[in-house]
Amino acid sequence: MLHFLRAAFSSIFFLTLSVTYGQNPSDQEFKAIEKKVIEWRRDFHQHPELSNREVETAKKIAKHLRDLGIDVTTGVAHNGVVGLLKGNQPGPVIALRADIDALPVTERNDLPFKSMVRAQFLGEETGVMHACGHDTHTAILMGVAEILSKHKDQLKGTVKFIFQPAEEGPPPGEQGGALLMVKEGVLEKPKVDAVFGLHINSETPVGTIRYKTGGLMASAQRFVIKVNGKQTHGSQPWSGVDPIYISSQIIDGLQSLISRESNLLKEAAVISVGKIKAGLRFNIIPETAEIIGTIRTLDYDMRDLIEERMHEMVPQIAKAFGGTAEVEITEMTDITYNDADLVYQMLPSIEKVLGKENVKLTKATTGAEDFSYFVRDVPGFFFFLGGMTPGNQTPYPHHTPDFKIDESGMIYGVKVLSQMTIDYLNATN
Repeated sequence: MLHFLRAAFSSIFFLTLSVTYGQNPSDQEFKAIEKKVIEWRRDFHQHPELSNREVETAKKIAKHLRDLGIDVTTGVAHNGVVGLLKGNQPGPVIALRADIDALPVTERNDLPFKSMVRAQFLGEETGVMHACGHDTHTAILMGVAEILSKHKDQLKGTVKFIFQPAEEGPPPGEQGGALLMVKEGVLEKPKVDAVFGLHINSETPVGTIRYKTGGLMASAQRFVIKVNGKQTHGSQPWSGVDPIYISSQIIDGLQSLISRESNLLKEAAVISVGKIKAGLRFNIIPETAEIIGTIRTLDYDMRDLIEERMHEMVPQIAKAFGGTAEVEITEMTDITYNDADLVYQMLPSIEKVLGKENVKLTKATTGAEDFSYFVRDVPGFFFFLGGMTPGNQTPYPHHTPDFKIDESGMIYGVKVLSQMTIDYLNATN
């Protein structure tokens, strides 16, 4: 009931606000910017760059912002670009974020702007593709910057445009992404009061938005388990300690943490093993084995429980079979957590653009996003934007060679972020 009352109050408040503070951007402005957004997106799609290597992408973004008269800082977290647009009146600071990097994926689509780029990734040659929609995010935020720069007389405060590199993760041995941007002070000078972001989705119909309060996307942790046994001939396993067999028992045990110890009525959780490395020959039981995988959680208490139990369970399983094992867990991203009050405050702005019937509550996903590091420090709202042609029965998932986005969905991202920004800045004064 409390959430209903908040939403009702916000609807009334923003209805009053839209009358009080002048004209919003016109349909003609959005129609004109849509052509540019599509052109920018196709250019970025055809010329993708891997994480921490987004040099040319950053140059294009910076030039666009400077041409709009926006103050620009480059070289943030290597290749990040930050633009600062000050409204004509003082007020709060809102940050809008887009990620700009591509993936080591060889594109299989037959598009006139298909990526033919090749690059080295972890010592291997690969194709490079915007297989997660970051090209659309970048183009959308450039469109928002152009719209808002023409309406800064309506802005009672400041907009910080954050074009973030390395969302997919910096290469091994390097720092990068949202975490490094935060460390370098992107949320300070001026201090950000709220941050908004979106992610286009190939399985959500164009013209719709999906949202959730609380944990929307999971934290991602990488674990490495090193198992030590005793090497012996494969014909006489009793003379050694088999780390491969111990590894199989550990993997079974890890799954019991999900099926028997995690309260899945509260939130989802996942433990997946993605790599096992052991041995050289078919007839030698090796000395060591290594298990590498990921943990995904949407609740901080569940995350702490799983981590604690892994450190307890794994060494004990190894000991039971005569070996030893060590666990190392590294955080890759935090939980992408939406501030409930901010979400309910801004829902009327989204509904104003799309209609209430097209703004849908969704379930959490076990995918991860490093937008999570922005919302650890300030209230944030991250949501999914429809990028699937309505009626498409076989959309391709993100991170695949066939990933495709319906470009007609991008203008809704421009409209929604523009409306949210104008409403937020005016409402908090």
